[in-house]
Amino acid sequence: MKRLIFILLTVFTASAFAQQKGERPLVQFTGVVLSADSSTVIPYATVTNVSAKNVVNLANYKGYFSFVAHELDTLRFTSIGYASTLVVIPANVKDKSYTLQVKLNGKSINLPVVHVFPWATTDEFRKDFVTMKIADDDLEIARKNLSGKSIASLTHSLPRDSKEIQTAWAQNEHNDIVNQHSYVNPLYNPFAWGALIKEITEGNKSRGVSDSN
Repeated sequence: MKRLIFILLTVFTASAFAQQKGERPLVQFTGVVLSADSSTVIPYATVTNVSAKNVVNLANYKGYFSFVAHELDTLRFTSIGYASTLVVIPANVKDKSYTLQVKLNGKSINLPVVHVFPWATTDEFRKDFVTMKIADDDLEIARKNLSGKSIASLTHSLPRDSKEIQTAWAQNEHNDIVNQHSYVNPLYNPFAWGALIKEITEGNKSRGVSDSN
């Protein structure tokens, strides 16, 4: 008999506690999620109700959220790049509405070092290493620039400077003065006159013109 009474008291007590817990007042929980460093909104933050079997709610792109919860519910706010924080809805909320600005602190994530290699295998690396062209040093570059082939190619591409032009003009004037006695006026050359008459005669014949005309 005593055992039966003890069992009934245990059941009634558990039911009373369960009923008391289930009858916690509902609250319209509204707010916005902000960054603690810059006070800018954090879009699409995740709000998990730990006290209600981890029911998940999401803030919108402006960081705004609004959903129904119970008094004394524990809510966890999370977002990528930020440390999570817990918020507990207080008891005896006036007007059954609770508004809060939730601020999340930034979280630095250190990723492991990754070494990227352009070769998939050691054979490819060995092949590229053997065929690799080593850049010329300063001495080799100077030797190539002063070679005869390089200088000859530059003479065709680089313009003449004023000193070079003046020197060439003076040389031509000197050559004209030295060689002026060897110049012959073609008007005094009888062979030139004969060649001219011959060309005129042959030209008339090719055009069908008679000499008698």
